[in-house]
Amino acid sequence: MNVLVVDDELLIRDVVKEYLEVYNYQVYEASDGFEAIEEVKNNDIDLIIMDIMMPKMDGYTAVKEIKKIRNIPVIMLSARADEYDKLLGFELGIDDYVTKPFSPKELVARVKAVLKRSDDKEINFQFGQLVLMDNAHQVFIGEKEIVLTPKEYDLLKYLIQNHNIALTREQLLTKIWGYDFFGDDRTIDTHIKTLRKHLGTYGKYIKTIRKVGYKFEYQE
Repeated sequence: MNVLVVDDELLIRDVVKEYLEVYNYQVYEASDGFEAIEEVKNNDIDLIIMDIMMPKMDGYTAVKEIKKIRNIPVIMLSARADEYDKLLGFELGIDDYVTKPFSPKELVARVKAVLKRSDDKEINFQFGQLVLMDNAHQVFIGEKEIVLTPKEYDLLKYLIQNHNIALTREQLLTKIWGYDFFGDDRTIDTHIKTLRKHLGTYGKYIKTIRKVGYKFEYQE
C-alpha cells in the first residue's frame, strides 16, 4: 500500500514515515499542496495523510484539487481542533481528522482502519444504463461517466441503497451531512435539484414525496 505524507515539517514526515514503514507501507512525501498533487499524478497513491496549514497551497485546497483527479482516502492532520475545521474537512470528503500533537501508533491504526474500509469488496448498483460503482466512487450512464461532488455521490448512493423507500429530509441530512451539520432542508433540495440535472433522463427516478422527502424509484 502506498501512503503519501504531506506536511511542511520534515520532522513530522520523518516520524510518520518511520512508523508506517514498520508495517511495510511504501511512503511518499510532499511538503505542500502543489507537491502533493504532483505525487498523486505520478504515483498510485492508496491513502493521503494531509496537513492543513502549509505554504504555497494549504491542505483544504489540495484535497479539493486531488478529488478532481482521483477519489483517494484522506486523513487530515491539524494543530487546530476547532469544530468548524473538522466539519469543513469532512464536507470536502476526508475520511478522518487527527489533531496535533498525535500518537504515531494511533495514526498508523487510523491508516489501517481507513484502508480497510476503502478496500471493501466493490459494490455495483445498476438500474437500466445507470451504474454506480461504489469502490471506485464512479457513476456511469451507459459508457459516459457522470462527475459528481462527494456529497452528490453519497446522496445518490444512499437513495439507491434504499430504493423504493421514502426518506425524510432529516434522515438524508443526518446520514450524508452528519448530526453536527448546521444547515437546513434547503441543502437537500438544492443537492437533489443538481443531482437530477446531472442524471439527465434518469433524474426523474428521484421522486419527491410531498411533505416527507425523496425516494429513488426505478421503473423500466
